Amino acid sequence: MEIPASRSMRVWFTLVLIVFISHSPMAGAGNHDNILRFGLHVSAMGHLDPHFAAGSQDRAFADMVFNGLLRYVPGNAPKIEPDLAANMPQFRMEHGEQIWTITLRKGVMFHSGPGMPSYELTIDDVIFSLNKSADKKFCAYSGDYAGLTLKKLDQYTLEILPEKPISSILFFPKLTNYGGGFIVSKKAIETMGYDTFKKHPIGTGPFKFSSHEPDRFISLAAHKTYFRGEPELAGVEIHFMPDLDTREKALRQKQMDVIMGSGRKGWIQSIETLPEVSVDTHGAGEVGTIHLNTRMKPLDDIRIRKAIAYALGRQDFLATISPRISGPVFSPVPDRFLPGGIPEQDAAQLNLTYAKNLIKARQLMSEAGYQDGFSLDLVSSEKRVYRRSYEALKDQLAQIGIRCNIEVVPHSAMHKAIRNAPKAIVIYYAWRPNADAYLTRFFHSDSIVLSGRRPDTNFSHYSKIDRLIEAARQETDPNTQINLWVQAQIRILNDMAALPVMFGRNCYARSSRVDYGHSLVSTMALYPQFTEKTHLNR
Repeated sequence: MEIPASRSMRVWFTLVLIVFISHSPMAGAGNHDNILRFGLHVSAMGHLDPHFAAGSQDRAFADMVFNGLLRYVPGNAPKIEPDLAANMPQFRMEHGEQIWTITLRKGVMFHSGPGMPSYELTIDDVIFSLNKSADKKFCAYSGDYAGLTLKKLDQYTLEILPEKPISSILFFPKLTNYGGGFIVSKKAIETMGYDTFKKHPIGTGPFKFSSHEPDRFISLAAHKTYFRGEPELAGVEIHFMPDLDTREKALRQKQMDVIMGSGRKGWIQSIETLPEVSVDTHGAGEVGTIHLNTRMKPLDDIRIRKAIAYALGRQDFLATISPRISGPVFSPVPDRFLPGGIPEQDAAQLNLTYAKNLIKARQLMSEAGYQDGFSLDLVSSEKRVYRRSYEALKDQLAQIGIRCNIEVVPHSAMHKAIRNAPKAIVIYYAWRPNADAYLTRFFHSDSIVLSGRRPDTNFSHYSKIDRLIEAARQETDPNTQINLWVQAQIRILNDMAALPVMFGRNCYARSSRVDYGHSLVSTMALYPQFTEKTHLNR
């Protein structure tokens, strides 16, 4: 149909205006256009395919655009509830095989996309997504989805048969809105092509992809037919702002509604003096652990490892970061955030807290024949949390005669260095979604750097709890499974293969007009989470 010239001009002008506004990095800044503007500490997006989400920007994007069959309760992880599934899956045993039954919600609609109308989610999309997650070419978390047999019963019902029976503690996280658990559109990828999907992803979440200005911002619009209800926000913009001062200025000038904050001492107190600005801190935070190489001299002597542990006070490390976003940890699995960890009280009863005791540390050094100490060559990332932690390590170990020569390198170079050549001590900050992941990746012999069957992050070169890890993995009773995890960690701490030190919480500052729509205790998405209930107060 031909449009009259005068009307055509008006339409053309309107379209130009819309494009200009939607592509402006500060579009509508400071006004009440119902678009939430979010300033992150990175310079660009990493991946738009949720199965490759790793950085905080990727995880935030995936959380808003996609769903899992299950989800971590917004703001209250690690609690899990149904998402695309109508209820929590149940399993039955038949001829020694474990069979989990998944029933989908009805009426869940995918976003529309280029040449791709909206359509209803079915089991075909779920099977396609889980198969994609099991393929290492199309998912960074493929190992977690290997060995799953998928059987379609009808358009809304699926049976999943693991290779071996598995407990709900380990099975449910595979289906959540995390890692490879996101459900993508089969029709979109087959119709648009995977390369187009990676540029214009299509999910079922409360917000849908709108536009992407590389190195500047990404724009999301409300998914009006979202199955939990139309979002109260008209959309969200994720802005890439790696400089803290730039983010803070944008918040001060009301150009940003929420920004990634800083653990720098004094920063939270400073930003909280601003009118109409609040600071939120939440988990799940990365756990800082000191890994001691059990096979490298002189740390191959348990007396030296325990001397190091008694020389290192957790408070000295906690003093390097704001107390608002940190706290002590007493087991490799953080008991505050995940089942299977050891609380401080229990660790103390077992004499495994290793409270600072320089007299005991020096005595152990002398017994091991190193009363005059020794030198270690270590490598640190240039990132503040690593650099300050290694400085604290160096200062404390000097008190018992251990001299640390620390090379500070870019963060990526540190990761290569600690994997390419064994180090006597490695400080590592990491978050893992469950106890099995912590214990397997850091303490199973298969994960030993360089020499393991599947080299990963076993910097301690430790190999004494393989059977406990594997037995826990195959245990279907959650209580028995937790008990096995605790036993494994008691062994780790008794052998002093690693000293868990502290966790760090996430920190975000927001305008007081932002209401997340949920409490904020802990999130797996690493940001406060913007859902259909998030809104801007007038």
